[in-house]
Amino acid sequence: MADTMGHSATATRNTRLALGFCLLAIAPQIIELIWSLGTIPGWGAGRGPGTVVTSHMTALLAGAPSAIFGSFGGGTKKLSSEVLLALIYSYPLFVLAILTFFMPIRSAQDYVGGVVVMAVALFALWAGSDLQGMRGFSFGAGTAPRMFGGLLVALSAGIALTGLLTDGPALAHYSWRGPLFVMAAILFFALAIRPLGLVVTAFASFMIAVTGSHETRWLEAAIVGACLTLGCAILFPYVLGLPMPMFPRFLIQ
Repeated sequence: MADTMGHSATATRNTRLALGFCLLAIAPQIIELIWSLGTIPGWGAGRGPGTVVTSHMTALLAGAPSAIFGSFGGGTKKLSSEVLLALIYSYPLFVLAILTFFMPIRSAQDYVGGVVVMAVALFALWAGSDLQGMRGFSFGAGTAPRMFGGLLVALSAGIALTGLLTDGPALAHYSWRGPLFVMAAILFFALAIRPLGLVVTAFASFMIAVTGSHETRWLEAAIVGACLTLGCAILFPYVLGLPMPMFPRFLIQ
C-alpha cells in the first residue's frame, strides 16, 4: 500500500514537472504575446497579437520540423528568428519534458535547478545566434556568448544529471508573488512610459512592484516611490539628457 502511494506521488510530481517544463519551453513566445497586447491600445510598437501567435505556431509546428528534415537533405535556407527559437530553445526543453515524465527523479531540487539554468543558457544561445562567429583565429561578436552559453549548457546538464543519479533534497516551496509583481511592474513601465510619461509610470511601477511583498507599508512605500520618481525625473532627462516624456500625453496635448 505504501509502495503504491509512493509511486503515485512520484508520478504526480513528474507530471507537474513535465507540464512546467512545457510551459517553460514556450515562455519567450508567451512573453512576446503579452508584450504585443500593448499594440492594441497603441501603447507599444511591433507586431500585433495575431501575427505573433501565427508566426510562432507556424515555426513550432511546421517551420522547425521542415528545417530539421531539410538539414538531412543538405538544405541551406536561412532560418527565421521564430524557427531558430523553436530549434535552439523550445524543442530541447520539450524533449526534457517528455523524458521527465518517464524518469525517476532522486533529487528534484538539483534536477529542476539544472533544467532552469539550461533554459537560460539555451535562450542566450538563441539571442546570440545572429552575431558573427569566428573567422579563422579572429573572434567575432558572437564567439564569447556562444562559448559561455555552451559551457553553461554542459554544466547545467551535469547538475540535472546529478538529480537523476544521486539522492538529494526535494523541491522546496517557491513563492511566485514577488517575481510576478516585479515582472508586472517592468512590463507596465515598458508599455506605459510613452503614453503616461515618466512621472506617472515610475511611481505606478514602483507601487506595483512593492505589492509583491506581504510586509509592505503603504505610506512608507508611497513616500519612497515619490522620492525615487523625483530622482528619475531629474536623472534621466536632465543629467543623462534622455528624451523621455515627463507627463501623460493627453495632458501635454
